[in-house]
Amino acid sequence: MTCADPRDFGLLALRGAVGGALVAHGVQKLFGWLGGGGLDDTAGAMEQMGFRPGRDSALAAGVGEAGGGALMLLGLATPAAGAAGMGTMAAAAAVHAPNGFFAAGGGLEYPVLLGAAAGALALTGPGRYSVDHLLGERLARPTMGLVSLGFATAASCAVLARRRRALHAEAAAMEARAANIDVLP
Repeated sequence: MTCADPRDFGLLALRGAVGGALVAHGVQKLFGWLGGGGLDDTAGAMEQMGFRPGRDSALAAGVGEAGGGALMLLGLATPAAGAAGMGTMAAAAAVHAPNGFFAAGGGLEYPVLLGAAAGALALTGPGRYSVDHLLGERLARPTMGLVSLGFATAASCAVLARRRRALHAEAAAMEARAANIDVLP
């Protein structure tokens, strides 16, 4: 019989905190639980933030957060779960970036912290107190973390590039409308 490794308790606590926060944010988006707006309100907000189409973006963000968070809580497919959390938080951080760093001012502090912790869990694994451990780490091999984070990073970059193009197109259309208004007698 071996003594429990305290690092496994640390990973369990970290998975609980990060996974729980992600689930809470996801169910707000998907179902309107815990004071959230639900899928329709979230879709409208996503459209206003430049994520097109808004409903698909809201669904992807909600599933990434709630699904990734739930898997993280269980310690199941932890590399993929952590990558999903990191990817959704990367997009959230981009939205909050214009407000500075600190969360008190609407900044990116909170999504960066959640995303970094989720990414770290993707790389470190879930620890002994997890479904992954019970399954012999079949869904949480060390290389899976790197591969999962690579895919999540590529997907986040694609989503943010699409958002940037949508926002630039809207700004150009507004400038064109303003120029036409100024020219008219």
